[in-house]
Amino acid sequence: MHTDRTWTTTPVTAELLRGALDLERTARGVLPHRLPARARAQCTDPQLAMAESQPSGVRLVFRTRATAVELDTLPTKRVYTGAPPRPDGVYDLLVDGRLHGQGSVSGGATLTIDLTSGTAEKREGTPGTVCFGGLPARMKNVEIWLPHDETTELTALRTDAPVTPVQDDRVRKVWLHHGSSISHGSEAASPTGTWPALAASLGGVELINMGFGGGALLDAFTSRAMRDVPADLISVKIGINLVNSDAMRLRAFTPAVHGFLDTVREGHPDAPLLVISPVHCPLHEDTPGPTAPDFTSLSAGRLRFRATGDPAERAYGKLTLGVIREELARIVAERADGDPHLHHLDGRELYGEADHLEMPLQDGLHPDAATHRLMGERFTKLAFAAGGPFGEGGS
Repeated sequence: MHTDRTWTTTPVTAELLRGALDLERTARGVLPHRLPARARAQCTDPQLAMAESQPSGVRLVFRTRATAVELDTLPTKRVYTGAPPRPDGVYDLLVDGRLHGQGSVSGGATLTIDLTSGTAEKREGTPGTVCFGGLPARMKNVEIWLPHDETTELTALRTDAPVTPVQDDRVRKVWLHHGSSISHGSEAASPTGTWPALAASLGGVELINMGFGGGALLDAFTSRAMRDVPADLISVKIGINLVNSDAMRLRAFTPAVHGFLDTVREGHPDAPLLVISPVHCPLHEDTPGPTAPDFTSLSAGRLRFRATGDPAERAYGKLTLGVIREELARIVAERADGDPHLHHLDGRELYGEADHLEMPLQDGLHPDAATHRLMGERFTKLAFAAGGPFGEGGS
């Protein structure tokens, strides 16, 4: 912390946060969550607990004349046994919607994950500080986007001028999106570089990102949370995690999709609702899951994944990406007769086979930073353009 300024400390409250569905009080400060407490109580899966507490799309938003901002946080760093160290999470600071600076917080708590044994061990740590300077000395909107892939407990916000919340005048529409680790932002370079964040910026909307790494499993508690969140535009990206986890067969998948959409519609009967099928992923196009780490690559210092299912098992209802795409298209077409605001998007329009030849999925599952940008730009053109499901005249 710099001492040559007069600092104002502002409590971090829900008024200053966007993109979080719940705010947990801790001994040090607050921890944003992307699932409400009731939903978290219904599932104790550690993967989901980790994913929903990683604040993808969550940002502090305020107005101030401050030229310097400091944020104290306690991050939780992930360490995978045998794999190279992960980079520190990135904080993006925007001034009036434009990226002004980036920073990271070193240290913090660590969560060591052993993929060979399936165990995890957490060690507590101490908070650190991310500092931003050189902000223009005028009244402005400031946003601090928290690291999309690093659980972040907020302990103190300091500025060299007072801050006030930005009043929500509802000029910008709210886009609520649910999906897997790709929507969460795996392998994106920074929190405003995930494909949903990019699309939201280009589309001029406020994002609530319910993309959960490994957690897009048509869970009823997720659909209920989406039902209860105020939103103008809604999308659900369905598929890859159901194959990854080998969670259900086709017989269970079809009614689960219907049930998920029914629940979302209870709270949003007339909002544009876009169902997105999986992007291209050679690993599981025709081969079922489950997905497993490739320990050969891990021993070589890289983390890659492999499909362990048998393509012949499709005959017994095992899910592949091809099977899911076909069934989602059928379900949306069937429901659209009674739901004129329901839409479908083939995920391969965001990232297809030709794209994979030029920009392959480095670990077999996740797009890199450049591919996130490609997907965000394509989604904007497909969804937010005039006549698109989220555009003027679309619904």
